[in-house]
Amino acid sequence: MASQAPPPVPVKRLEQIATDACNSALSGSEHYDHAKTGQWNQTIIEKMLKAVMSEATPQGAAPSYKLAINSTIVQHVVPNSQLNRSTGTTSGAGEEAEDGKSATTATTTEKNKGQAGRRGMHSATGGYWNEKTDGMWSFKYSGEEKGLDVVIMLIWIAI
Repeated sequence: MASQAPPPVPVKRLEQIATDACNSALSGSEHYDHAKTGQWNQTIIEKMLKAVMSEATPQGAAPSYKLAINSTIVQHVVPNSQLNRSTGTTSGAGEEAEDGKSATTATTTEKNKGQAGRRGMHSATGGYWNEKTDGMWSFKYSGEEKGLDVVIMLIWIAI
C-alpha cells in the first residue's frame, strides 16, 4: 500500500466525528428502513463535512483541502416480516394442517423464523494523487442493534 499524507484532522477525532454523525442520523430509528437510507446518508455526509472542514480550516483562513465523503449503509439482518412469509410447498400436494394451511408450508415458514444473518460487502477505492498531501480514510460504524452498518470514506486533496 502506498503511503499517504496524514488526514486533515487526527484519526481519533475523525472516528469521533464519524460516530457522532452516525448516532445523530440514526437516533430515532430502531432498525434498518430502506425508505430512510437516503436521508440518513445525507445527514451523515453533511455532519461529517461540516465538522471536518471546521476543524481542518484555521479561523478566517481559506480551506486547505477539498473533501469528498461517501457513506454506505449496509443492511445485515433481514426484517422478521420478510422471514415469516410463506415460501410455498416444496413437494407434493401438501397435507392439510389443523389451521387449514398446508403442513409443508407451515414447516418451511417455521425454518425461516428469526434473523437471516449478516450480508457480505466488499469495497475498494483507489486514487491517483500527490501522496505527500492527499489521502483517504475509511471507518465502519457498527449499528448491530439496528441491523445495519455504515461505511464512511473521507478523501482529502490539498488545495
